[in-house]
Amino acid sequence: MKILIVDDSSTMRRIIINTLSRIGYSDVIEAEHGKAGLEKLGQGGVEMIITDWNMPEMDGLEFVTVVRTTNSSIPILMVTTNAAKEDIVAALQAGVNNYVVKPFTPDTLKEKIESLLG
Repeated sequence: MKILIVDDSSTMRRIIINTLSRIGYSDVIEAEHGKAGLEKLGQGGVEMIITDWNMPEMDGLEFVTVVRTTNSSIPILMVTTNAAKEDIVAALQAGVNNYVVKPFTPDTLKEKIESLLG
């Protein structure tokens, strides 16, 4: 399963990649913001997206909105520091399937991913 991680923090991308690796997902591609994420998504094969909200160029909410115009079925997990209820609601309305607030534990990320993938 190919997973796309979109986050402007290389450290956060590394943490997510390491967590994915520990739970058996090693086919991972990275993008540093939403525009780069759309380019990687356009190359095909991506089966799940993990995205941050706060990024330069194109933020996560814009990214999700654009993805949902062409792909309604790909699971999207938002991992962000935005913890306000209205932010969570806005993300879900944009098309995010699940939401994790930073900082998180590897177990939390694992649970969210497994719930998305069934």
